Amino acid sequence: MKKNITYSDIAKYTNLSTATISRYFNSPENLTKETSLLIENALKELNYKKNKVAKIFSNGKTEFIGIIAPKLELHFYSYLLNSILNTYSRYGYKFLVFTSNGNIDEEKEYIDELLAYQIEGLIMISSCIPSIQLKDYNIPIVGIERESKYISSVDTNNYLGASLATNTLIENNCDVLIHINSPILEEIPSIDRIKAFENICLDKNIEHMVFYEVFNNDISDTTSKLFNIFKKIEAKYNGKKIGVFLSNDTLANYFIKILVKNNKSIPDDYEVIGFDDSPAAIESFIPLTSIKQDVNKITQNTLSILTEGIKINRKNKKGCLRVNKHVVIDPTIVKRESTL
Repeated sequence: MKKNITYSDIAKYTNLSTATISRYFNSPENLTKETSLLIENALKELNYKKNKVAKIFSNGKTEFIGIIAPKLELHFYSYLLNSILNTYSRYGYKFLVFTSNGNIDEEKEYIDELLAYQIEGLIMISSCIPSIQLKDYNIPIVGIERESKYISSVDTNNYLGASLATNTLIENNCDVLIHINSPILEEIPSIDRIKAFENICLDKNIEHMVFYEVFNNDISDTTSKLFNIFKKIEAKYNGKKIGVFLSNDTLANYFIKILVKNNKSIPDDYEVIGFDDSPAAIESFIPLTSIKQDVNKITQNTLSILTEGIKINRKNKKGCLRVNKHVVIDPTIVKRESTL
């Protein structure tokens, strides 16, 4: 069995002190370039493997980040999560991920579990735990597209996104505009998708209607609810050109399938726009026009805010004053075959 290489082994090999070897791993800036190079070459020749656990005990830096996300049935969440996980090469963080069933007590258990692993920061995508409770955890926390009054946040400009969608449907001469969404609390950023839709339709005197449905993770149930909405639209607005703006690409994809099955022409009878520009938009039976959330910018801003907070915590274990930051990123519209 191969022996683990210790600091003493490296010191003996290089004729340096164990204190110098320790400085190489914990404060290399205090060593000369020649000494650092000597140790680096020795590590290669000795085939030294870092002991991550020992390093954590010595400096308290776990580099673990916790993430609590909603279930990943919505394509946007899996798309966002993948973007965050792919930042390892840039930031060096390791991520511990829980997906939530929407139960607040369960999410608090998740956070307790994450804290037991000495996470240095937390990304909250799920909305169950109010930010006024999250702020009491003594770690940097960034919320994404959720209520974040008392923690830092990175959100999309939902009002602008919904405005782009609504105005596109108006410019394409749709007679009636429809928005389909779930009931949303006032403090959730995505409520601005509903507000922008209604404000623009009222301002431009466009006939419109908003349908609210609680959509769960059951595809059959979601499809059934969307089909019922389709039947109501057909009964009320038969013969008119309908523009439909849905709250996300996953729902928009399902709705397009319903239209196709019922022999509706897209974009002649119906135009359809989603939100997120997740892979579902491109993979749709008819490629979907969508509001593109800039996932790369969301990710980079989230990790940047966390890193700044982590540095503050490392300098002062008692906790320096962290100023919450709120970043809003403008989306764009990506036009495809579901609109003119």
